[in-house]
Amino acid sequence: MNTEYNDAIIRNIRDIAGERGIKYCKIAEACGMSNAEFSRMLSGQKVLRACYIPAIASAIGCGCDDLFRGAQPA
Repeated sequence: MNTEYNDAIIRNIRDIAGERGIKYCKIAEACGMSNAEFSRMLSGQKVLRACYIPAIASAIGCGCDDLFRGAQPA
């Protein structure tokens, strides 16, 4: 995954979670990862793997397609 694509998805996660007042610890828990792991993923230190997308979308109450909105694959 290219970094611009990854950054767009992370930005969408942050924006949607922020708009809905959902704490990152709840999203991390839904993904089966620690708060530190999720934080590293949002900062780009850990790869945002596709297998996490459905759990993240569910945790923040949106569809997977919402997370990809505006992201352009390489």
